[in-house]
Amino acid sequence: MKRKTKQAIKQTAIVAAALCGILIALSAVSLDWLDYSADQSNPIVREQVLDHKPLVEKYAAQYGVSEHVDVLLAMMMQESGGRGDDPMQSSESYCGSRGCIEDPEVSIKQGVHYFSKALEEADGDLKLAIQSYNFGRGFIDYVKADSGKYTQDAAVNFSKDMYANADNQSKFRCPRKEAQKIDACYGDIYYVRDVMAYMDAVAEK
Repeated sequence: MKRKTKQAIKQTAIVAAALCGILIALSAVSLDWLDYSADQSNPIVREQVLDHKPLVEKYAAQYGVSEHVDVLLAMMMQESGGRGDDPMQSSESYCGSRGCIEDPEVSIKQGVHYFSKALEEADGDLKLAIQSYNFGRGFIDYVKADSGKYTQDAAVNFSKDMYANADNQSKFRCPRKEAQKIDACYGDIYYVRDVMAYMDAVAEK
């Protein structure tokens, strides 16, 4: 076999091995995130979330919700795991579209502010405020016109109504199989359940 051919084969093998390594690493990260987001029987709060605690405390004090720092960190865990430039996923409430926030501090300030307004409008109903962070504060009006307080059934019914009346249903990801089965694809119908589980884990830190 000619030297050039041997070199080409060797280089190809090296490239292939490197690509395999990258794919394995990416798969491990993806599986790691699925473990965090899916296993609510033993929820684990990522260090990236806890690293943001000083900023959460700062803006919680500014907006009068210092007693809910654990809730806000749990919401961040559910939203992003503390990753990225918008860890509170608050771009839509800030500018009306996704991806406009590119500074974690702006994200946290906006997220805490939005939560504080939701809690005020919900008359202190914590679960209603938490779900409204995910659904939007229109959910508060919906609940007040019905039972007057948060229930899981209210979350499911609101999600189904919003999804059924959406002009473009394809924009909703509907990641939960349980939600897909009942066409409750607007937001996350189990947002409160998972945030509360993370809140208990945060409190143990």
